[in-house]
Amino acid sequence: FYKNQTRVALEHCGHINAESIDEYIALDGYKAVTKALFDMTPSNIIDEISESSLRGRGGGGFPTGIKWSQVYKQNENDKYIVCNGDEGDPGAFMDRSMMEGEPHRIIEGMIIAGIATGAHKGYIYVRAEYPLAVERLEKAIEQAENKGLLGNNILNSGFDFNIRISKGAGAFVCGEGSALTTSIEGSRGMPRVKPPRTV
Repeated sequence: FYKNQTRVALEHCGHINAESIDEYIALDGYKAVTKALFDMTPSNIIDEISESSLRGRGGGGFPTGIKWSQVYKQNENDKYIVCNGDEGDPGAFMDRSMMEGEPHRIIEGMIIAGIATGAHKGYIYVRAEYPLAVERLEKAIEQAENKGLLGNNILNSGFDFNIRISKGAGAFVCGEGSALTTSIEGSRGMPRVKPPRTV
């Protein structure tokens, strides 16, 4: 089953120490952040993501380039990047595998999303029932901050991006965007009535 697959997101999962930023950097980790900060514009980043056909890991497979483009176009002071690692489907562990095995790749992707969209804050929403994932993400965030790859003035670029972990209770409904946001805000994760969308 696996021999004909090319691993991208989980390329290093199980092959490097997930708790070592130095091992991740040795394999060109955070190199894409440097490129995004110093060699690309937000539009360049969004175009590259669109051309790659990168899609969300949820059931809808929504194109990431479209999501990022929509956020980039919003004239808001506060924008957020939210990584939904709370799998609601019984027996689904794709997000857990990545959070436990490639936490720095998640952080790197969120930083690049922030650069592309103009967001300066990120949240990783993860089940409290995944203590190893929470522990590794917390350690990875601390390591990235200590190396100047996350936080204020990343790599002396003038760009700030901070990430917080928000622990969910494992409610299936929090897979829906507005319920997830409500849970991050500290309330019970319930969907909100959405305004009509124009096409």
